[in-house]
Amino acid sequence: MTQIASDVPQASTTIVVPASAPMVALLGPQDVHLRLVESSFPRADILARGNEIRIAGDADDVTMIDTLFAEMLAVLRTGQALTPESVERSIALLRSGTRPTEVLTANILSNRGRTIRAKTLNQKRYVDAIDSNTIVFGIGPAGTGKTYLAVAKAVQALQDKRVNRIVLTRPAVEAGERLGFLPGTLSEKIDPYLRPLYDALHDMIDPDSIPRLITSGTIEVAPLAYMRGRTLNDAFIILDEAQNTSAEQMKMFLTRLGFGSTIVVTGDITQVDLPGGTTSGLRAVTEILQDIDDVAFCHLTSHDVVRHKLVGKIVDAYERHDAKRDS
Repeated sequence: MTQIASDVPQASTTIVVPASAPMVALLGPQDVHLRLVESSFPRADILARGNEIRIAGDADDVTMIDTLFAEMLAVLRTGQALTPESVERSIALLRSGTRPTEVLTANILSNRGRTIRAKTLNQKRYVDAIDSNTIVFGIGPAGTGKTYLAVAKAVQALQDKRVNRIVLTRPAVEAGERLGFLPGTLSEKIDPYLRPLYDALHDMIDPDSIPRLITSGTIEVAPLAYMRGRTLNDAFIILDEAQNTSAEQMKMFLTRLGFGSTIVVTGDITQVDLPGGTTSGLRAVTEILQDIDDVAFCHLTSHDVVRHKLVGKIVDAYERHDAKRDS
């Protein structure tokens, strides 16, 4: 039993869970979701019996827990399953002043029984920025969904006939001048650098139709060097790994923008692979275009990592190490 300080305002409430939302779905197998909530709000006691959940303790915590369970029930009503990760995200969203259902139930794309949604507040802001701006920069560490969500928005725009084609590009910096010495055809040489974009597409489009869409030009996946001299109209254009562009390459890419098009640029300014002395185009553009209308900069952090929980901790550890080294 949690000990509550006598001078803290107290409250209690009882939640009646409807039969349409089984308690095991709400509380999780072996009450794993309930234990997460209990550990996150130590100033309140939670007792689940039958189809009722009684909450007592610190008044602010009781109010937030009551809202949390209401939001969790609302998520279940959409047909989504709750997971420990989604419960943790819901708690974080509530504490930031955002209702979890505003983020976790907003569908971007559905394909083959799978629905793609933003999972964090920053991801939702990123997706909303793509809807309301012509050029959007998604900047953040690995695993924050910046490329994956951009591809999902591109496929959505194509399906809704808001664009006629999708153009996916990234610099092949790792190959450098050695590209011509790699074995195989040009397509085989550049494929490894474009593979992450293909992987995202395969999650969102029937894999059997992708070769046909590429052959017809509806989807184009190409190195950044192929963009020079072109104007891209009625297209959704994504530049991935943009931290590995030079300032000149970034300017070249952004000026490919044509009528009816959207550009999304993604990258991680802490992971620059350019030769020493070369300024990252992504780092430079954040200063050059910061005050331009219809251009949005969205920053994601380790808190937005949606891969294994350990990835976020690794990102944080490296940031602390780099800060200590630079101080």
